[in-house]
Amino acid sequence: MGETAVVDTAMSAAVLCAGAAAWVIGGPHSGARRARLLFAGGGAVGTGPPVPWRWAEALRRLCGRTRAEWWAPVAGLVLAVLGSSVLPVLAGAAGVPLLRRARLAREARRARERRGDAVIALCGALAGEVRAGRQPGEALLRAARDTGGLADAQAAVLAAARFGGEVPGALSAAARQPGAGGLLGLAACWRVAVDHGAGLAAGLDRLEAALRAERDQRAEVRAQLAGARATAAMLAALPALGILLGAALGADPLHVLLHTGAGLGCLLVGAVLEAVGLWWVLRIVRGAEGAA
Repeated sequence: MGETAVVDTAMSAAVLCAGAAAWVIGGPHSGARRARLLFAGGGAVGTGPPVPWRWAEALRRLCGRTRAEWWAPVAGLVLAVLGSSVLPVLAGAAGVPLLRRARLAREARRARERRGDAVIALCGALAGEVRAGRQPGEALLRAARDTGGLADAQAAVLAAARFGGEVPGALSAAARQPGAGGLLGLAACWRVAVDHGAGLAAGLDRLEAALRAERDQRAEVRAQLAGARATAAMLAALPALGILLGAALGADPLHVLLHTGAGLGCLLVGAVLEAVGLWWVLRIVRGAEGAA
């Protein structure tokens, strides 16, 4: 028994020594490097990622390039095959314009937010350039190039600033873009500074502070309304959850909903109530955001 313990101890020590030698020779991250070579197709370890990884990468790229609304007819086609009915395909096709409208509204909101942030950055950069001793026209040229706060109307405003044109008028025209309303305040500050000799930098500082406070208030309201938006998302997911629960219990909810009179009636009433509920919740959210 004692000899067995000695042999086991010696073997363990040999294994540990071999492992330590391999670690010293290959480095502490040799395993990670080997894995990267294996899945990246570099070196002589392998020729590339395995087939499942390639399919997963292709699916990820497809999902990234496909618009969200086009997944509605795909889901409708899957449900049509499972339920042996054409109604899910029609419902999926009807959902495409609604989802596209929601996506475009979300993208427009993000564009407004980005444009508003650029205007705030423009005010801060312009105030810094004026304090550095540059003339207002030159300061506006440099600040606009650095921040991009004038967006699509940048050429007209820069031309007015470079050639002595009506800069406040150009800024007021640029303020018509969604999210660029702060340019109206910049135009007012410019007009007061040029016509009455007031300090442009001080006015820009106050304008920047006001725009930042307004942006922070919108962000706070959006955070407070996150619960209502989560309620709307949960309300939208409840029918699918009910169908999955029924299928898990051994029932055939798709057959009942799509091939029986009572099921079709329940499907129609449920769709109407679902749409009304979502519309009501989103109306409350938009009303709260508009009031803020």
